[in-house]
Order: sequence, then C-alpha cells, then structure tokens
Amino acid sequence: MTNGFAAVVLAGGEAKRLGGVDKLALRVGGCTLLDRTLAAVGGAEPIVIVGPERPVAVPVRWAREDPPRSGPLAGLHAGLREVPREVGLVAVVAADHPGLTASTIDRLRAAVRDAGAVLIDSDDRPQWLLGVWRAEALREHMPAEVVNRPVRDLLAQLEPARVPATGTEASDVDTPDDYRRLT
Repeated sequence: MTNGFAAVVLAGGEAKRLGGVDKLALRVGGCTLLDRTLAAVGGAEPIVIVGPERPVAVPVRWAREDPPRSGPLAGLHAGLREVPREVGLVAVVAADHPGLTASTIDRLRAAVRDAGAVLIDSDDRPQWLLGVWRAEALREHMPAEVVNRPVRDLLAQLEPARVPATGTEASDVDTPDDYRRLT
C-alpha cells in the first residue's frame, strides 16, 4: 500500500574524496549518514535505496543502477522503476546530507507546484539531490541515455520551485574536512 509519496535515496557513490571509505556508514550524532537520511524521508512509502545493500534501520526496497556506479541519473532511473505508478510525489535525495530532516522534506513537498521543488543552498545554487518531484514528470522527461550523466540534465529542465535551505540542510559529506566539521 502506498501513501502517494515515495523516496529514492541515492547511495551508490564511491566516496573517492574520502579515500573510498563507506561514507554512508559514518556516524553523526550516533546514527549513520544513511539512517539519518532514511529518518528524514520516513513518511515515504516506499523508500527505495539505490546502491549496494547494507543494514538499515527501516524497511526499504533496494535497487541498482545498470551498470553499477554509472552515476546519479542512472541511479534515479533505477530507483524510479521501483516506485509504483500511483505514487504522485517522490523525494530524490543523496544519502550524504546529515542536515536533511523530515521538516526539510515537508517544506519541499509543500512547495511543489508544477514538476517539483529543489533545495537552494546559501550561494543560491540548486542542490539537485535534495528535492521532491512529481513522479510522472520524472518519468515523462527521463532521457533515453542515463549512464554517466548528471541528474541536473533531467531536473533543471523541469524548472522546479526553489526552496531556500536553512541551517545545514544543504551541507554534505564529501571530504574528511566535511566529516570533521560534523563530529
């Protein structure tokens, strides 16, 4: 049974700038980065994680991009295939944003007007992997070729509502310095 709202969590990166460590297993505030993300999208049904399977705190569906590690657009494409057609909205988030909360997702959902809403960082840049979208718009505009293409190739053309980030919502963990700032 679905509630009209799903989530696709992109969790398949290589964490090269972190020396290849499994960054989604890093702990912030006693919780892994991945479980923090799952808590933020906790109202979604289903929650689809695109990436290698690992222990998580809540029930999820797993998907993999084809081929594995072929980029976020391929990941979104794979995750969207696991979202039932009757679901109207889908959160599309990367799993490395420790400041993401359920409140962030609620604000994004409330801002969706046409195709979607995206979080904007303090430099007024869209954070393409922090948004809520109409599932049908994503399906309609998905390009035929998704391998090794940036997700903005799809999402920017949808001209989403722009939602300013508050606090650390838009910050992510890409480098050892990013992680040190959190701990």
